[in-house]
Amino acid sequence: MTLKNYGKEKVMAKQYERPLVNKIDPASTSKLGVSPKHNLPKKEDIDGVSVDELTKNHGSPLFVFSEKKIKEKYNDAYAAFSSRYENVQFAWSYKTNYLKGICALFHKMGSIAEVVSDFEYEKARALGIPGSDIIYNGPYKPFDSLVVAIEEGARIHIDNFGEILDIKKAAQKVGKPARVAIRINLNAGTTHQWSRFGFNLENGQAKEAIEQLAIMPEMNLTGLHTHIGTFMMDPHAYQVATKKMVSFFNEVEEEFNLTLEYLDMGGGLPSLSHLKGVYQPPEIAIPTVEKYAEIICNEMKNIKSQTPPMLIMETGRHLIDEGGTLVTSVVADKLLPDGRRSYVMDAGVNLMYTATWYNFKMEASCDVEGKAEPSIINGPLCMNIDVINEFIMLPRLERNTKLLLSPMGAYNITQSMQFIRYRPAAVLVTEDGETLVLKKAEDLEAVEFSEELPLRLRLKNEA
Repeated sequence: MTLKNYGKEKVMAKQYERPLVNKIDPASTSKLGVSPKHNLPKKEDIDGVSVDELTKNHGSPLFVFSEKKIKEKYNDAYAAFSSRYENVQFAWSYKTNYLKGICALFHKMGSIAEVVSDFEYEKARALGIPGSDIIYNGPYKPFDSLVVAIEEGARIHIDNFGEILDIKKAAQKVGKPARVAIRINLNAGTTHQWSRFGFNLENGQAKEAIEQLAIMPEMNLTGLHTHIGTFMMDPHAYQVATKKMVSFFNEVEEEFNLTLEYLDMGGGLPSLSHLKGVYQPPEIAIPTVEKYAEIICNEMKNIKSQTPPMLIMETGRHLIDEGGTLVTSVVADKLLPDGRRSYVMDAGVNLMYTATWYNFKMEASCDVEGKAEPSIINGPLCMNIDVINEFIMLPRLERNTKLLLSPMGAYNITQSMQFIRYRPAAVLVTEDGETLVLKKAEDLEAVEFSEELPLRLRLKNEA
């Protein structure tokens, strides 16, 4: 880069970049076959709060959650089910996002807790959720946690035969029967059957488990549960699953002279995320929540019990994903040998675990326009796999440009890694425009809080 004299002024010449010929994906060009002039969608605020103000006060990157959007998704989904079936209960899936503020918001709206570990069970109890309002799922439940769950009246969903013996012993220790259901896996016509979890329906495992539980005084069988998968884009799979579960529900009640309290159909309903390999936009490719509710609730009406049992839905992703946004800033860019422009962001796969499966919606907090060029969005990690979007047509982005990536509410917080960089803050923008801190940004003290440095390993100059 050199200085050139023009009259009395010295002007900095732009750095030379050699021209490259690139193969352009036809899907990214206009009908004229040339790269179109591209305006990156602009979004200056989140529910009325300026993106610049948010990052000024809380830093970049930053997770931002919208109370308005979360409530909107919850109310729409609950109305879809409760308007079609008279006894519906939502259970908030802690593994989807277990920030205390997010969990508390869903509990305030009426959800009970669905947890899959002793850690998540403790989080729910620490929030003030009684054991009787906790569903304890998961393939591994430590014995001591089973004792606590039985004492507190939690619904324990049994995953395997060995767990039946553990619960029996725990119930004997507590001196009262456990409140249990069994998790069932089944063939719902999907490509990948989730056979790892629970007892199989078709080969008789589920029936065998019921037979064991029915003769144990330590067990109080209260329900049945299935969860057929995640991001299920075919509502028909739920029709098959619910039909099979309702048939088995009727069989269990009749053959074993039992009155079951509930049927838990799990979660797996998709959000408006753009799944890689799906070419239609999510607004077209993803069925509405009403379609899932219609199918499930219609089948529930075939249960023969005099009193309709409770329908429990463990919906997580569908309710929270679109309520979350990650604000991230451009920190560098360079031209790669293959002709793509690489943008380095201050957030990477350490914070966006779901980048493996989804292409996020991308918006800018300021005006960004110009001729689009082949680009790749990378994170800040010293790893070649830190890729957010491998090929995208973008106009030139200046350093410090803030991008808003969404949907980002599901699984990214819970699966984020403390790797190379500190994890950022998370805030909630309330319906009245207030910004509440849900999680502070990490620092060295937070990261090393549980570490110990033995005396013999300490350096002489250590403070």
